Amino acid sequence: MTTPTALQVQDYRTTDVTEQTRATPGWQQQYRQMSPGHFSGQLRWLGLEGVEVYEERLNTRVEQFFRAPSGALAFCFDRSENSLYLLNEDSRNIWITPENYQEVAVVFEQSFLRSHGLDMERLRGLFMVPLTCRQNTLFGNWLSATLSRLGQADCALEGRALAEQLLEDCLFILDNAGQRLQGDALGRRDEERAIMRRVSEWSADCPEETLNLLELAQVAGVSLRQLQQAFKAFTGLPPAHWLRLRRLNGARRDLLREADVTVAEVAMRWSFWHLGRFSESYRQLFRELPSETLKRARGGA
Repeated sequence: MTTPTALQVQDYRTTDVTEQTRATPGWQQQYRQMSPGHFSGQLRWLGLEGVEVYEERLNTRVEQFFRAPSGALAFCFDRSENSLYLLNEDSRNIWITPENYQEVAVVFEQSFLRSHGLDMERLRGLFMVPLTCRQNTLFGNWLSATLSRLGQADCALEGRALAEQLLEDCLFILDNAGQRLQGDALGRRDEERAIMRRVSEWSADCPEETLNLLELAQVAGVSLRQLQQAFKAFTGLPPAHWLRLRRLNGARRDLLREADVTVAEVAMRWSFWHLGRFSESYRQLFRELPSETLKRARGGA
């Protein structure tokens, strides 16, 4: 008989979007702030034997590039739209979350899946597709409450039993959600998804590069019109605005990590040739001037 023990829930609070990715080891991730305001994030994490549980909260819109750990299978419950997204190590795409975003996720390691004989072939066509059923909301609420309960010092639970329950629940919800997909619905938006995958792969592989709109269309291998349609469907942003936000986030990253640079040097590095406009655009997005960010990086605040 296994004796229940207190499971330790880690709780991380962050004030810059780049800090959020450091709390999720094993994932390949890049985050960029996409709406104005002082960023505030929270990540709660629970580690079990072969299973990890996450709950993430973000107050601003955030663009995410991500890839799950090798061999892992992730069930991500978007609590903003009450959808389930299934991810594996090959899932790599642009994802822009809304303001005040909440998500819970259960990640099963390869060894855990193998020991339970999960047939991965049954999941073909379900990755990165929004899957909906009424159990999504119920499960998300229960898992969030469970993390809160486990965070209390006097709460003890047998970790292996919880891991087994999580797999059973996730597969049950997946079966129910998958049945709601009708025929060609599995293949809808495949072309736009392929466009965004090519864009996201370029952005993830070349984080220091800047492109104009025509060059981005060439990377995606499509016309400007097709590029605009894909961005509208997957990000809700025109591609030109997305490129500008990407450059502003790149500038902020450099200001925070290179204390010996000047604001002008960083601005020109990211193709902002008018320093005054750059500073104002930066202030509108991050609620501080680039000079203030640089001062903090130098230890002046």
